[in-house]
Parts: sequence; structure tokens; C-alpha cells
Amino acid sequence: MACACLNRRIMRPYTYRDMWLSHKVEQREAAGALSAMDGDQREPVALRPLVVVPTYNERENLEAIVRAIREQLPRVEILIIDDGSPDGTGDIAESLAASLGGIHVIHRPGKMGLGTAYVTGFRFALEHDYTCVFEMDADFSHDPRFLPDLLAAAERYDMVIGSRYVPGGATPDWKLIRRIISGGGNVFARTVLSLPIHDCTAGFKCYRRSVIAAFDLDRINLQGYAFQIETVYQAYKAGFSIGEVPIVFPDRRLGQSKMSRQIVAEAFTYVVKRRLDALRAR
Repeated sequence: MACACLNRRIMRPYTYRDMWLSHKVEQREAAGALSAMDGDQREPVALRPLVVVPTYNERENLEAIVRAIREQLPRVEILIIDDGSPDGTGDIAESLAASLGGIHVIHRPGKMGLGTAYVTGFRFALEHDYTCVFEMDADFSHDPRFLPDLLAAAERYDMVIGSRYVPGGATPDWKLIRRIISGGGNVFARTVLSLPIHDCTAGFKCYRRSVIAAFDLDRINLQGYAFQIETVYQAYKAGFSIGEVPIVFPDRRLGQSKMSRQIVAEAFTYVVKRRLDALRAR
């Protein structure tokens, strides 16, 4: 298994190959999974990508983010998973699906959380034979202009992370307390779980189909930071290669943040529990 980070921003797809800084970690092989570094021929991820966008009260952002995604990846299909938004986000999603095409909408009865929304999206992707899956927020904190960079990197790596913590990545609008929570949480997670990843809690990712097919989706019942760490942990332990592409992560443009103390506490508890489980399994 290999992990790598890109040392400067990529502005066009398929131009990144000479700009990767790689460091080797212990080699593992996942059953049925192809290493991204072994030179084997694999299905091009650009054949049929899917972008999964969970929503809750995002009526101010949804149409703009959908159109921005399509500007970057004109043929990509989009899955919107709405948790019964009382502001009418679900209705906007249906209108976009009818007018633009290639947009799918799943309505859930209430606020069920980010992690379970992505699990729903992963199952949808597996059932409909997509070649890769993006996860991203609807509030423009995950800038669609980086989508081609992630897609290009996914031709080489099994999981690609839009990273705030590799050279070229940034969080320009964050207050000090948020920098401390996020940066400290990443140091804690990668140290306790021995993950050679700079941004374990990132929520802007691209997964090859083989990665989500290998996930134990029934085990993932987490939200926020904890969910993001779990997907990295499972992919790393299964032997998949992981690359990090630098992104600029601003604050959301409109609406209210979904971050809470409960999400932070869940992540801390999850990391400790995962480590204890690993020690007991020895």
C-alpha cells in the first residue's frame, strides 16, 4: 500500500504525475483489490463518476453547487441525498433533476446524519455500477474547481483526499479555534491509529469503486469527523493506495454550519475505541 501527497496545486487533469512526492509504507494486499502502484490495467475512473451531495437546509446553495459541479465535470452524474429539509431543498433537487438530467434524488424522512447519507450514496453507486464516487458538501467549502484534480489523481490512486494539510492546501477563512480543533484532531487520529495521512478528517474525497465495495458498510454508523476517519482507516487497513491533493477550504458561503461539539466528541471517542479494538485483536 502506498500513500502520497501532491506538493503543489494541480489546475488541469492528467498533468499531476511528475509532481507527486511519494513515501513508502508497509505493503499490503487487499483480497480482490488491485494495487494502484503495480502497473496493472484498471478501468478508467472517468468512465462513469458519481458525485454524492448530502443536503439539509441547503436551498441557498444547491442549484449553484450543482451547476458549478457540471461546469467542472460536464458529464458527471450527481446524487443528492436530502434529509427532509424543512426549507424545501428537496423540492429544488427534484426540479434540478427534471431540468438538467443525470441528477438523482433520494429523500430521507428526517435528519439522519452525514455518515449514513454517504453510506446510502455508496450503496447506490455499487448498485448502479459507477466507476468512482466523490463525496462533497453542498455549501462550497468543497470547491468544485478541484474535482478534475481529484479525478485525475484517482487514475493512479484508489482513494484521493482533497487535503487541507499538504503543501498548497489552506483554510483561509477559519478562526483560530477551528484550526486548533481540526489540526489537533488530525494529529491525534493519525498518531493513535498510525495512519500516514495528513488530512484524516477531510470530507472531500474520490473513491474508486473497488474501495467502497471493500468497505464494511454495515459497520459505518458514524457522523462528521468520525465517519471520515473510518473510511480512511478501512481503506488503509485493506491495503488500498491513498493520495492527497491540496485544496483551499473556505468557510461556507451561505447558510449555517452543521459542526457541533457532539461531532467532535464522537470523533475522539471513535479513535480511542478503534485503537483499543486493534490492541485487543493482537
